[in-house]
Amino acid sequence: MANAKIIQGKQAAVEEITTKLRESSCTVVADYRGLNVKQVTELRKSLREAGIEFQVLKNSILRRATAGADLTEMDSVLTGPTAIAFSKEDAVAPAKILSEFAKKNEALQLKGGVVEGQFMDAVQIKAIADLPSREGLLSMLLSVLQAPMRNFALAVKAVAEKQEA
Repeated sequence: MANAKIIQGKQAAVEEITTKLRESSCTVVADYRGLNVKQVTELRKSLREAGIEFQVLKNSILRRATAGADLTEMDSVLTGPTAIAFSKEDAVAPAKILSEFAKKNEALQLKGGVVEGQFMDAVQIKAIADLPSREGLLSMLLSVLQAPMRNFALAVKAVAEKQEA
């Protein structure tokens, strides 16, 4: 009787993680070994403020969930202590926050993750973390779009000033 309850609990956990993996736009896996309680609390707080869910999970449960979500490529990074960050909205935020935290605290090691359904190793996750934010990219795009108009306006102004002189 007790075993049946334990099995049901584990099945429910696998289903919950499978759903999170499917719905996440970004999932990052990290090794948290060596972090103290204060550091983990600080990391969880910064992730929570960004709307990111952070959990420490058993690799066996994660492997079953990745199989259910068709993300078995992720199994290669599921070794040792595993913490996982899920984000439904922002595809870059978990990578950014965990990467910044790892720079300050060498004990946190990024292992890899899934961004928009594509598996990425630790190097690729760090590269994504170095990208500008969505707002930064939009402002860059806006300045690129404004440049031709600004140059045209300056040329027209120069012609008008030349004709006045």
